[in-house]
Amino acid sequence: MSSARGGMAALFGILVLLGAGWGLTNPLAKLAVSTGYQHFGLIFWQMVIGAGFMAVLSALRGNGLPMTRKTLKVYVIIAMVGTILPNSASYQAIAHLPSGIVSILLSLIPMLAFPIALALGLEVFRPIRLVGLAAGLSGVLMLALPEASLPDPAMLAWVPIALIAPFFYAFEGNYVGKWGTEGLDAIQVLYGASVVGAVLVLPLALISGQFINPFVPFGVAEWAHVGSSLIHVTVYAGYVWLVGRAGPVFTAQVSYLVTGFGVIWAMLILGERYAPTIWAAMALVLIGVFLVRPRHAETVAEQA
Repeated sequence: MSSARGGMAALFGILVLLGAGWGLTNPLAKLAVSTGYQHFGLIFWQMVIGAGFMAVLSALRGNGLPMTRKTLKVYVIIAMVGTILPNSASYQAIAHLPSGIVSILLSLIPMLAFPIALALGLEVFRPIRLVGLAAGLSGVLMLALPEASLPDPAMLAWVPIALIAPFFYAFEGNYVGKWGTEGLDAIQVLYGASVVGAVLVLPLALISGQFINPFVPFGVAEWAHVGSSLIHVTVYAGYVWLVGRAGPVFTAQVSYLVTGFGVIWAMLILGERYAPTIWAAMALVLIGVFLVRPRHAETVAEQA
């Protein structure tokens, strides 16, 4: 019994570490754009760093990177909807919004995923989930109120831009659930998507003048981007590992931790402070996520 408790405590500890790591990426992204770096340049090096990390991990696992017509299609789609499109929006939004607000909006992924899953026939309707959607929407509307005490009312225009990223992340999960990954595991998908994504983004970064020269003295912005990229790919690998050990329902709870830690890190690192309205909005969003996410029995049925 004590060993079982110890094992559960260890898994929960890992879950907390994953949430803390993922929550740290938003404040680091805020620092990365602080000197004027643009999205295509940042995404390219994020892809390169991710591909390098995944190459080492794949070598340790003894797995190659399958390159067929079908797998290449998976890499392109995941690169586009999982990184290039959402991160292009996120980097632009976080340059104008407080990091904590972006963290709160990113927690909407499960709620945005639910109506997409309904449309694709992957989920069934439950009245309680409608309540969850209403709670989440109320939280977002509360953030958009003039009384929400955003540092600058002009920031309100960037809230819809920040919502683009969670929408694409929600679509990505449903795409994989509906059409699969052609037999690739999650590490292979991330590896291939990083390689293909870097190839796709490089010309965009060069043509737009956003390419970032790596042979310059590194300051806060550069190290923040390197750190954010390494943390993201490390936590993603850890997330995949934890799903295999503890199951998807337990691991999905990381979304609450990511939001909470994202706000805390923003306060500690960036000195952000929030009005009571912001805290109330975050509570509504997290309640909505809790009500919308799949229940344990449904997840077990889907796995079976």
